[in-house]
Amino acid sequence: MNRLDKKFRGLKSQQRKALIAYVTAGFPALGATDKVVRDLESAGADIVELGVPFSDPIADGPVIQQAAERALRSGTSLKKILAMVRSLRTKTQVPLVLMAYYNSIFRYGEAAFCRDAVTAGVDGLIVPDMPTDEAGTIYPLAEAAGLDVIFLLAPTSTGERQASVARLSRGFIYYVSLIGITGAKLTDKVDVEQKVREIRRYTTTPVAVGFGIATSDDARQVARIADGVIVGSALVKIIAEGGASASDRLVSFTRSLKSATLGS
Repeated sequence: MNRLDKKFRGLKSQQRKALIAYVTAGFPALGATDKVVRDLESAGADIVELGVPFSDPIADGPVIQQAAERALRSGTSLKKILAMVRSLRTKTQVPLVLMAYYNSIFRYGEAAFCRDAVTAGVDGLIVPDMPTDEAGTIYPLAEAAGLDVIFLLAPTSTGERQASVARLSRGFIYYVSLIGITGAKLTDKVDVEQKVREIRRYTTTPVAVGFGIATSDDARQVARIADGVIVGSALVKIIAEGGASASDRLVSFTRSLKSATLGS
């Protein structure tokens, strides 16, 4: 049983929901990401998602785009991120998921990436521009290496697409709560609840909801619906604001998010 499965099963046995925290790797610098991950874990994050900076994102809003641009300017690369994860694994066993656009993996080499990611200590992979019907080459390589590939579903996903993702997604299913980009405001939680119910008709794999969750109240409402709550832009924004108290503010906000999920 890998770290993702173990985490979700442990939370389920306690009737709790997962707090999944997203940060951009290499922002504000790669050396700082190690501490950010450990701060998030200490504040209650159950899983940490590391965004691999990419020059041409399709799903990221302004906050994460700007973080990615800065990370790229500082020389952050996929190889350097994996080296950082390898070092991080000597300090924490928190489940780690990479979110990387396919071009970064293709340039690295699919087989080499899957092997190196698992060796470094990565547990899961999200490729936002790779739907299930285009995952024919990397999926078997990831599965053979022990790397969970996590697929996304959206409000516009058909029943056929839901069934396909439910069959192939490992670790959890990422439900994108709205049509738009990260950082947008989530307003229709009734629709989210309906879609999560639809997805659960096809699978017992945990369903985590992301996009538009910016406050502890948002987290509380989504945790009543889903198995996991994914928060990204709100955390990256705190890191971007910087200052001497940035670490304290990040920890405090993460704790408030975790507290909100406990009451679900």
